[in-house]
Amino acid sequence: MINVDKVTKKFDDFTALDEMTLNVKSGSAYGLLGSNGAGKSTLLRILAGIYKQDKGSVTIDGNTIYDNVEVKQKVFYVSDDVEQFANMTPEDMRKMYEIFYPTFSNEKFSRLMKAIDLPQNKRMSTFSKGMKRQAAVVCGLAASTDILLLDEAFDGLDPTMRISVRKMLFDAMTENESTVVISSHNLTEIEELCDSVGLVHKGKVIFDRELDSVKGSIHKVQVAFDNAKTATDFAELEILSENTIGSVQNFIVNGDSDEICRVMREKGAKFCDVIPLTLNEIFIYEMEGQGYDSSKLDK
Repeated sequence: MINVDKVTKKFDDFTALDEMTLNVKSGSAYGLLGSNGAGKSTLLRILAGIYKQDKGSVTIDGNTIYDNVEVKQKVFYVSDDVEQFANMTPEDMRKMYEIFYPTFSNEKFSRLMKAIDLPQNKRMSTFSKGMKRQAAVVCGLAASTDILLLDEAFDGLDPTMRISVRKMLFDAMTENESTVVISSHNLTEIEELCDSVGLVHKGKVIFDRELDSVKGSIHKVQVAFDNAKTATDFAELEILSENTIGSVQNFIVNGDSDEICRVMREKGAKFCDVIPLTLNEIFIYEMEGQGYDSSKLDK
């Protein structure tokens, strides 16, 4: 279990993390979603023991991280900086990580390198960005640690590479029962891999939910009334957004879909259709429902 409790981290006058709180269950895949500069990378570096928080506590299974070598050996961090090992070969990386991680599997390393057809003895300065990313992920998986931290793991990967990396991560989660934390600004990748997701904005986690719960609780409902209604007419429902197109009204509602339509019909709805929402739409409505401006996510 990863526990982040009211953690603050500043760099001079810039607050990267602002009393952030987050819990990640052991054996789960957790997605950190947010724009560049939101605080995702800072959090991962604290979890890896690279940075130390200024305030608050960070523990893995109840143990602190920064000064704890034993805990650090259970955590592998794949940085978003793919150029840091450019002058090394994948074989050089293997030898280095084999020293740092007692659980490192040379057999798994060789097997995964062959599976994605990457040369082990070629200098990575000759690799594409995607190839460098794949080599780093392979090292992370071969380390066979309890926790794998991936910072923008899919950045620079072409579609074929993305499929390969996803498969490797799925296999690792199944084989090792590893806890995986993935940061990304790409919601599609998060949705395909993760059990839970946290939305990071200006150093805070403003949304933290299991994906199945998210998808099952927020609905777009299309209805029509003889006389148009507003959200204030449905005090018993949690309405996040509303708009009208012609004679049809659209409500974004948090709750059980059957109960929502029952209330709508009691209020005189001629029909009540529940329309599936994309996860991206759900996040936007959740943010706006909490008073955040979703248009500022990418700024």
